[in-house]
Amino acid sequence: MSEEVKNTIDKKWYVLRAVSGKEKKVKEQLEAEVDRLNLGDYVAQILIPTEKVYQIRNGKKISKEKNFFPGYVLLEASLSGEIPHVIKNITNVIGFLGATKGGDPVPMRESEVNRILGKVDELADSDEEVNIPFVVGESVKVTDGPFNNFTGIIEEINEEKKKLKVMVKIFGRKTPLELNYMQVEKE
Repeated sequence: MSEEVKNTIDKKWYVLRAVSGKEKKVKEQLEAEVDRLNLGDYVAQILIPTEKVYQIRNGKKISKEKNFFPGYVLLEASLSGEIPHVIKNITNVIGFLGATKGGDPVPMRESEVNRILGKVDELADSDEEVNIPFVVGESVKVTDGPFNNFTGIIEEINEEKKKLKVMVKIFGRKTPLELNYMQVEKE
């Protein structure tokens, strides 16, 4: 297919609903199908927006990728002919977001796409810690220190110092712990 024809294929961004935890599998299978059926001109990109999250495990700072839209895979494609059918038949794909039952998939608005892709780029560029926004009343699990694996409820948040006051039940009594962001993870 010539470059001109390739560029005239109108591609839009769509959101695919996938079984949570299987997003990577869906992406791999989609890519394999696109290659096998030679649909590269119609399916431009398949994205799973992730962010880097830092935690402390056994005193070491580790970063892991966290999906910030669990259960969703973004896809830039031209959904013509058999393409929607091919996509929907992939294992672990539930369907397109926004599509009425049996209706056409609804593309994302340009502004939404830019916001999400902007966030992806921003997170890729900044290797800074991603501040995990905690909420008072939220349940968290302690991942570091003597109370490792205990679960507690956030009572106070000190943004500046990146510290949390967490109420943990120890031997049946509620005990306040002061922990930093890196010592807990969301439940």
